[in-house]
Amino acid sequence: MNPKITPDHLARSAVVYVRQSTMSQVTGNLESQRRQYDLAGAAEAVGFASVTVIDDDLGRSGSGLMQRPGFERLVAMVCSGDVGAVYCIEASRLARNGRDWHHLIDLCALAGTLVVDPDGAYDPRLVNDRLLLGAEGNDVGIRTEPDATARHRRP
Repeated sequence: MNPKITPDHLARSAVVYVRQSTMSQVTGNLESQRRQYDLAGAAEAVGFASVTVIDDDLGRSGSGLMQRPGFERLVAMVCSGDVGAVYCIEASRLARNGRDWHHLIDLCALAGTLVVDPDGAYDPRLVNDRLLLGAEGNDVGIRTEPDATARHRRP
């Protein structure tokens, strides 16, 4: 077990956030869905008291241009203090715009909630983990910005 996952985290619930951006991904990329849903078993195997799967945002973009009831539910659950860890297939998949990403990471830090992906467990209260999560957050912004070089090309 990862030493960052403490008895305090395990006494709270784990939340698995499942998301794919488009309906074609939902219908055509079933392996990604399976891997995301399998995270619930991983959270149970570690010993979390309960596991909630939020998949309300399947087929919804995380760009910030459309409402995501699942993400709103995730934020509310983290704010309640009842969530010990948020599980996701890739930390940057939690949000596809920097504002939502950094807001969630800040709330996780305040609530003492870990972010867990297959690469490890991250505690946003720890400087090194915050830096790693910050790099993921910066990557989120880069991926959603229009190609900056295209704006500066000459015809």
